[in-house]
Amino acid sequence: MIRDITVGQYYPSESVIHDLDPRFKIIASFIYMISIFAVENIIGYGVVTLFIALLIKMSKIPVKYILKGLKPIMLIIIFAFVINVFFTPGKIIFQYKIVKITDEGLYRGFFMAIRLVFLIIGTSLLTLTTSPLKLTDGIEKLLNPFKRIGLPAHELAMMMTISLRFIPTLLEETDKIMKAQMARGADFESGSIISRAKGLIPLLVPLFISAFQRADDLAMAMEARCYRGGDNRTQLKVLKYTKKDLIGSFVLILYVAFLFAFKMVW
Repeated sequence: MIRDITVGQYYPSESVIHDLDPRFKIIASFIYMISIFAVENIIGYGVVTLFIALLIKMSKIPVKYILKGLKPIMLIIIFAFVINVFFTPGKIIFQYKIVKITDEGLYRGFFMAIRLVFLIIGTSLLTLTTSPLKLTDGIEKLLNPFKRIGLPAHELAMMMTISLRFIPTLLEETDKIMKAQMARGADFESGSIISRAKGLIPLLVPLFISAFQRADDLAMAMEARCYRGGDNRTQLKVLKYTKKDLIGSFVLILYVAFLFAFKMVW
């Protein structure tokens, strides 16, 4: 389960999606996330499905690798579905004592689950197709206009990227600690919820110690290299928009236009 989390990981490949400017991919990801919650019918989600399938095909990332990122949040998806099914008022289609299922609840629960699935897949594609260095540069460039009001653009971009970068590292460290504890007789899968929570204490303590140690090592390494934030900092590869980004912008506009058209018609 720990190794199934794909958010924050980078999948190297030679594809059109990998070659796109990180600034464009970040903006496109935000537009994509907004579009998911703007869609309210099957036709619209059909357009979203075709769009995300096209992106996966062009990214040359195995579908199984992307879909396995849904396993860790499957409980959240089921919980969101159940909450909407049983607590949404509407026309009752099944009732047993205080438990009742409405048609509106089924409708909202289904679409909420689909939204979460598409949301995870879309955000995973951003990190899977963008290296941490390019992601840092892209976020910093997008935040540069806010420097005029005192926003530390470079520091924020660096913190966000380091956080994403350390997700796979911490997950791998967690997996190693769990296996070591299980070899010593620890049980993380059986028993009540309270016993499972108590069983996580031997896991959390070494994990926090390892995380703080890694943070201290990173700070020492940055200080040893005379890191001073974004002051007088240059880049080996300057970000530039290319024809691929223009074509991507055109495809994104078509995607939004189709969704808007279907929303207006249906």
